[in-house]
Amino acid sequence: MEQLFSSFLEIQWQNIVMWIIGGLLIYLAIKHDMEPSLLLPMGFGAILVNLPISGAITQVIDGKTEVGILTSLYDMGIGNEMFPLILFIGIGAMIDFGPLLSNPKLLMFGAAAQFGIFFTFGLASLFGFSPQEAASAAIIGAADGPTSIFVANYYNSQNVGAITIAAYSYMALVPIIQPPVIKMITTKKERLIRMEYKAKEVPKIVKILFPVVITIIAGIFAPRSVALVGFLMFGNLIRECGVLNSLSETAQKVLANLITIFLGITIATKMEGVAFLTGTTIFILALGLVAFVFDTVGGVLFAKFINLFTKKKINPMIGAAGISAFPMSSRVVHKMGLKEDPHNFLLMHAAGVNVGGQIASVIAGGLILMLVVK
Repeated sequence: MEQLFSSFLEIQWQNIVMWIIGGLLIYLAIKHDMEPSLLLPMGFGAILVNLPISGAITQVIDGKTEVGILTSLYDMGIGNEMFPLILFIGIGAMIDFGPLLSNPKLLMFGAAAQFGIFFTFGLASLFGFSPQEAASAAIIGAADGPTSIFVANYYNSQNVGAITIAAYSYMALVPIIQPPVIKMITTKKERLIRMEYKAKEVPKIVKILFPVVITIIAGIFAPRSVALVGFLMFGNLIRECGVLNSLSETAQKVLANLITIFLGITIATKMEGVAFLTGTTIFILALGLVAFVFDTVGGVLFAKFINLFTKKKINPMIGAAGISAFPMSSRVVHKMGLKEDPHNFLLMHAAGVNVGGQIASVIAGGLILMLVVK
């Protein structure tokens, strides 16, 4: 009875707010199908870690340190970057680089769409963030949850929870955020540009060599990205080699889903109310949105720039698919194209840019790690 009474006394207003936030994340996951595999465990975890004397996280109770299971999982799975990297194997196994390989120049649009990361890094630095915290916040613009977690954890950021929520929330909000931004910086005439697509059969040997070559190139020019790129490309090699179909299917479904569940509920250890509900958290969410928007702007403006020098015009909307949110962004661009012209099919072009953005975002994460000393 005495322990029950002391438990009530331990409850603070921040804990109650975090219960509400946790409930909101669960609601969005179930009702609106917004990244449910991650937001649901994250929401439940937020409630769990904000229950006083719960034992889920490491706490000092009656003068004794009690190690919590979620804290142990965090140390084993996120503290050493294991969960994000293993998740990249599953993501790599899901990606078909065929549309990109049939038109390699689309990779340039993926690279251009990382502009928001470096813009936000400079902006965060101007607002007084340390280089490490600025880098951790800016990488949200990659629209790539595992990369955001990897970079933030590498710098021992105190805002891993906020960064993770921002990264995955903005990924889920791609259909809401991107269309108005795209319309704002394109004309009706540009959105009506038709792009023919001629299906090209990519030789199997090319698909097999691609992940190997990309890993080597990334290792030479952006060594810090090797772990990220390497695990992503290893997953893709499993997919394309043709002799590991069962492993490829396991990586895409069982492995990816299992790690995502653990990742979501474990990251909640960084969502304790007292530490989470600060002005810094709100500012990081705002910076993440800036990075996301300017990534979209960078991709679209690059396409418009290319059009100044080519006779065969590119629909600039496909540049927006250069963010890493695969395949949501390419679908959004395709739907926008159909809305403007029911006979304009941009899906394959956008998909090529989208998978290019997946590679570019990981390499951008590696470049950030090279530029900013730990």
